[in-house]
Amino acid sequence: MSRIRTRLAAAVGVAAVAALAFSGCASSDPLTGGGESSAPASDTIVIGSQAYYSNEIIAEIYAQALEGAGFTVDRKFNIGQREAIIPAVQDGTVQLTPEYTGNLLQYFDKTTTARTTDDVYAALKKALPEGLAVLDQSPATDQDSYNVTAAFAAEHNLKSIGDLAGISPLVLGGPPELEQRPYGPTGLKEKYGVDVTFRATADTTVDELVAGNIQVANVYSAEPDIKTKNLVTLADPKGLFLASHVVPLVNAAFPSDAADVINKVSAALTPDGLVALNVESKVDQKSSKDIAAAWLKANDLG
Repeated sequence: MSRIRTRLAAAVGVAAVAALAFSGCASSDPLTGGGESSAPASDTIVIGSQAYYSNEIIAEIYAQALEGAGFTVDRKFNIGQREAIIPAVQDGTVQLTPEYTGNLLQYFDKTTTARTTDDVYAALKKALPEGLAVLDQSPATDQDSYNVTAAFAAEHNLKSIGDLAGISPLVLGGPPELEQRPYGPTGLKEKYGVDVTFRATADTTVDELVAGNIQVANVYSAEPDIKTKNLVTLADPKGLFLASHVVPLVNAAFPSDAADVINKVSAALTPDGLVALNVESKVDQKSSKDIAAAWLKANDLG
């Protein structure tokens, strides 16, 4: 496909060199293709995903959207975590992967003070090293959040984290490390004047919340339990949490016409929409392929 070939020439050249290093050994690594050259054809966009079901769904949406626009796509899903996939995007072995603004910013700048959506996105663009770029960030988020049951929210008229101030007793549950995180009990007090006691609940956090053993739960914002257990996510207007929106991370040589396609996807993906996609995967046990196809059709992008 000639419209891609020119724009991807630089990225492909680097990818071809990287591929030679892998061509002599067999492997199940998605980047090596079982021992065959990992270099994409000159008219192919390689899309990678982290080893995380929600990330793979977004990557599949990217792939099908690009295929629908006439691009040739190669899927390299479940590559691993950020430490594995970012170098592949930087050297051109992968050209596109879904990322998250806040976590990606902290990967490159551990001391960042940015917290709000716009500040984090601006800081991220400045922090990216040579060879990487981000496209438009999506309204969809997948970040730390504080949640309460719908009944507790109704009883106390809760809409934002600050509305918790003055409620007692108030027990916060989450992973053990939350107690020392800047957005844990100390951050709640400093930012919002909310006093809590902490209980390490780890994987049982949502169950403990529903049972009434804790009143506030630290849950990732796109977790299906928010929808299936009828939880209420409290707004964070003062930026206690680092905003973390879905954002496409691309190799700097990514073609502009492909970027236009992906930016339309990002604009259509909402916070509630991402949760619903995750529910389809975890609860309904649908495949990423089927979830992506239905979402694109429903949003007039398929």
